[in-house]
Amino acid sequence: MPSPTDLSILCVTGIFPPDVGGPATYLQQICSALAARGHRITLVTLSDQSAPGPSGAPYRVIRLPRRLARPWRWARTIMVLVRLGRNADVLFVHGLALEAVLANAVIRRPLVHKVVGDLAWERATSLGWVDESLEVFQQRRHGFRVGMLKALRAWWTRRATRIIVPSVFLSQWVVGWGVLQERLVVIRNAVDLPEALAPVAVPLPPGVRLVVVGRLVPWKRVDGVLRAVAVLENTSLVIVGHGPEHRSLVTLAASLGMADRVLFAGQRAHHDTLALMASCDIFVLNSTYEGYPHVVLEAMGIGLPVIATAAGGTPELVRDGENGLLVAPDDEAGLRDAIARLAASPPTRRRLSEGARRSAAQHSHDALVEQTEAVLRDAARDLE
Repeated sequence: MPSPTDLSILCVTGIFPPDVGGPATYLQQICSALAARGHRITLVTLSDQSAPGPSGAPYRVIRLPRRLARPWRWARTIMVLVRLGRNADVLFVHGLALEAVLANAVIRRPLVHKVVGDLAWERATSLGWVDESLEVFQQRRHGFRVGMLKALRAWWTRRATRIIVPSVFLSQWVVGWGVLQERLVVIRNAVDLPEALAPVAVPLPPGVRLVVVGRLVPWKRVDGVLRAVAVLENTSLVIVGHGPEHRSLVTLAASLGMADRVLFAGQRAHHDTLALMASCDIFVLNSTYEGYPHVVLEAMGIGLPVIATAAGGTPELVRDGENGLLVAPDDEAGLRDAIARLAASPPTRRRLSEGARRSAAQHSHDALVEQTEAVLRDAARDLE
């Protein structure tokens, strides 16, 4: 039974620094904040390295090899979660949801699941099984393979004691998976940026620099950003991240004759990523699918004007003409025009930058930690 003052929390995730991405950044920050409040944190993650975790982290990080054959990796992960979870007051799941739920069938702990997207849609899209928007995917009937993915995702989600989502958009879809509304809590993402963030030298021609940050997967539509920048003068692009689309994007940049105007920065540590962002003039998110993009909040906190697609939960964060510009998903002409508009108007960039900083300031990291802690405590009371 948890004490009134602290909890033993087992965090479960598929990515964690040095992996990049919103979930990895969020977990590093929330675990540190919860540990500072006296909670005992153990984090289990898949990893491509064997390092124990961030230097000086006030919690334990256990890294399991990501490259194991999938059946062995599943089995090993479940065994580790069963062993560690027996002494936990609550499981806090951010990835590896199937493994966590199967382990929890043995240990029967309260389980809080943070849902930031639809893994069934992501997997089916990555495998080439579907080529459709998230909205269509939710409503359409599919064949056996995709139907099994959707059923499995709904099954493990319904096994959670509580579910945290970062946007109203996502909460609506999760209810559609059969989750009771009273189990859902919307907690907005927040940012906790370094106090001092010095820009770094970027080896690109003079002019307006755009930056894209994220995993290079099809639904991020980075290829559309490349094509937009290619036809605009005095603009260049920094791409931070890695993923299955990397090689095709490099090839596309060369075919567009803009290889000297694109920097493929690869996967970077979080602080290095922020420094690269601070060295640019405009942040671009051309995605067709987002829950509530953490990286946009970071861009706003840095003071970058944002151009983003009105996809998923993004319009709950980006307000067109106030703290950024919104364009329709898969509208490359609209994206190109928005980039051209901001590139040509420093006053508009400054105005949107000021609005972006104000919006980021409204997303209090302390409030996020307090709300998350309250959900974890509420779930842990199931042990009493």
